[in-house]
Amino acid sequence: MKILHNPRCRKSREGLKILEDSGLQFEIIDYLNDPLSKEEIKDLLSKLGLEPIDLVRKNEAIWKENYKGKTLSADQIVSALAKHPKLIERPVVVVGNKAMVGRPPENILKILP
Repeated sequence: MKILHNPRCRKSREGLKILEDSGLQFEIIDYLNDPLSKEEIKDLLSKLGLEPIDLVRKNEAIWKENYKGKTLSADQIVSALAKHPKLIERPVVVVGNKAMVGRPPENILKILP
């Protein structure tokens, strides 16, 4: 089990607390300092059952300034997420072949074993 975590994000910290309180073993992925590759993002999207646009934080300045209002293919959105990891919704918890966006953080409880 792992969590894509941004320590500066309140929702991400709340999600991390849920995992800590669960007593289960997990790995913290600092995806801002160690960005996911395009292939890792595609794999994550598959586990989430989401389209690339559904993983985008659309209120981020990077999105608004560079991508908003443009017609982008799924691959172009994945490339944007790989180039700008800050655009990835957080936290994301991965358990085996399933994943869940922790918005709200209580969603994480749905995926815990």
